[in-house]
Amino acid sequence: MRAIVDELIGLRIFVEGALDFSDEDVDWLGDAALHARLGALIAHLRELLDAAAQGRRLREGLTVALAGQPNVGKSTLLNRLAGTEAAIVTEIPGTTRDLLRENVSVDGLPLTVVDTAGLRDSDDPVERIGIERAWQALGAAELVLFLVDDRAGITAADRALLERLPPGAEVLVVRNKCDLSGQAPAVVGAAHGRDGPSELRLCARSGAGLDLLKQEIRRVAGLPASGESLFSARTRHVDALQRSLACAQDAEQRLRERATPELAAEDLRLAQRALGEITGAFSTEDLLGRIFGQFCIGK
Repeated sequence: MRAIVDELIGLRIFVEGALDFSDEDVDWLGDAALHARLGALIAHLRELLDAAAQGRRLREGLTVALAGQPNVGKSTLLNRLAGTEAAIVTEIPGTTRDLLRENVSVDGLPLTVVDTAGLRDSDDPVERIGIERAWQALGAAELVLFLVDDRAGITAADRALLERLPPGAEVLVVRNKCDLSGQAPAVVGAAHGRDGPSELRLCARSGAGLDLLKQEIRRVAGLPASGESLFSARTRHVDALQRSLACAQDAEQRLRERATPELAAEDLRLAQRALGEITGAFSTEDLLGRIFGQFCIGK
């Protein structure tokens, strides 16, 4: 943060100095290096905001819903993730009729895993209520693990259900029961045209391939590889970062348009003032001291 503030001060010195010496026949504000520095500053602010979001995610966790047709292994996978027999597992379709929530941790990332009723048409009124609640849970989830039987692959019925999934959540197709299909656990590739690896193969009963699932969950959560540091930012700090980023972007646009450099200088001042709410104030006198020191005025 302090390194970003120092760079922002340097940009302010350059722009303010260019305005003070605007009568000279030098296009200071058109300098490509100035625009490159400002672009790098904006990129650093975005990275800082991303890190703050990752920190909050690490603290608050991720809501994960298990979905799919009956008997594809949703409850078995819940038990495997929870490390306990949280859900009843039988060969009878429709065993899970209501939502079952378990709080689990994946490599330090807290998850609320929601096991849902198998998605199908049913004449049983109780099961229909469970299926309605399942769809509601899928709408509130941030990640949907859509399970299919690896022996059959993604069937036409599965595709129809995938098309009905709410658009807000990321979907990861989990090909379960690879022990029965004879395939090795692996990240298979892209499913349904989505970017990135969104299909993987595992065996929920034995736990084979569970490490691949955990890696994908961390990816969806926006978390880096294990061992990299994260920080949790307060809401007030995030708000200050967002305001600083917006002001820096305004300054970049004004300098690019070359119409209102004075307003660009003001945008940079406001960007620094927002960061000053986190790092401490930097006064006008401080800035003048830097300008006089850098431009050697009076010599």
